[in-house]
Amino acid sequence: MLAFGGISVSLMQTLVVPLVPSLPRLLGASAADTAWAITATLLAAAVATPTVGRLGDMFGKRRMLLISLGIMVCGSVLCALANGLALMVAGRLLQGLAAGVIPLGISIMRDELPAERLGGATALMSASLGVGGALGLPAAAFVAEEADWHALFWAAGALGLLAAVLVATLVPESRVRGGGRFDLPGAIGLSIALLCLLLALSKGADWGWGSGTTLGLVAGGLLVLLVWGWWELRTGHPLVDLRTTARRQVLLTNLASVVFGFAMFATSLVIPQLLQLPAATGYGLGQSILAAGLVMAPNGLVMMAMSPVSARISRERGPKVTLMAGALVVAAGYGLGLVMMSEIWHLMVVSCVIAAGIGLAYGAMPALVMGAVPVSETAAANSLNTLMRSIGTSVSSAAAGVILANMTIQVGGAALPALAGFQVVLGIGAAASLGAFAIAAFLPGRAAE
Repeated sequence: MLAFGGISVSLMQTLVVPLVPSLPRLLGASAADTAWAITATLLAAAVATPTVGRLGDMFGKRRMLLISLGIMVCGSVLCALANGLALMVAGRLLQGLAAGVIPLGISIMRDELPAERLGGATALMSASLGVGGALGLPAAAFVAEEADWHALFWAAGALGLLAAVLVATLVPESRVRGGGRFDLPGAIGLSIALLCLLLALSKGADWGWGSGTTLGLVAGGLLVLLVWGWWELRTGHPLVDLRTTARRQVLLTNLASVVFGFAMFATSLVIPQLLQLPAATGYGLGQSILAAGLVMAPNGLVMMAMSPVSARISRERGPKVTLMAGALVVAAGYGLGLVMMSEIWHLMVVSCVIAAGIGLAYGAMPALVMGAVPVSETAAANSLNTLMRSIGTSVSSAAAGVILANMTIQVGGAALPALAGFQVVLGIGAAASLGAFAIAAFLPGRAAE
């Protein structure tokens, strides 16, 4: 039931992707303004994830899980009723605030499940972050083509409501509480820093990477982050215990998560575009967005199938080995992509290999984090790890966008991404995966499991 809730929330990542080209017409706004329908969700998720995790440790993980699902349902209803930009952005903002469901679910599992079931359960819950995104694209494309676009959000609201009912009925409230006071200044400071940095990353291509706005946001975000770190080290009840976060196992796992988040998102940017680019380019396959979504759909099933494999390897060899194996599999997938991109089945094989590596690695990350933090800080620590992955994907999106925008060819008077640009992004994805492998190699071994 918890994994179902995680999948329902992670669907929000790709729910609007099929609508992006049509949003200016549907909402009566410019393309630059309608991009906020995606950016708002990203920013809200970044702010909510660490805050909700700490609140879960203090006041009850199940309670915060139900509140998060309720907020997602409200956001989905707003989007379903929207015919203008303001209501759509408000709804997408609320949908992003539900991002804490996955780390909260992992934390409930740690509190309630017997040890022999914990590894497989947390691996599945962690993988739900990728599963929902992979399954959401074809489902959303189908609904967008066959029905009124508002139906997408009514369906999302129904899924969120079902998840909330199942959690309320079947999931017990954890008795583990962290206590203390909520660190409001810390929450505000971290939110401001993340908003500045992620806004610069997501809008830098539109504003110009050297513009005063972009550079000012980056400088301001870094300055606030330094002040926030100073405050967290001195307050008695910090939002994020930086001393715990600085422990070797937690620190290296979070660093590997940033790099891995960067690596995994490259496939979501390259493969759908290769499938949809016109055949006149010489390398595009001229498929519809629905066909592209169907090619990507098996990713979610592969990630789910790899969850028990990830848990078994972690149980027998340790989660460090699992994370390293996942990084190598992802690197191999990107290597295949460099030489296999001329047929639909080529891209399906490449995406499934990468998904297998993601399933392995995502299953190991919670085990590594939970093996190094007190039970009373589980939700906050898992939330921070989830945030690290999201930061990695945001950086990846910005970097790939710059590369593909600057390496183009002219086809029929239009500038389209060049084959060399896709190859560069795939190469960077492979290098990032190997970087995650190198970081994971310095993690403690089985003794820290």
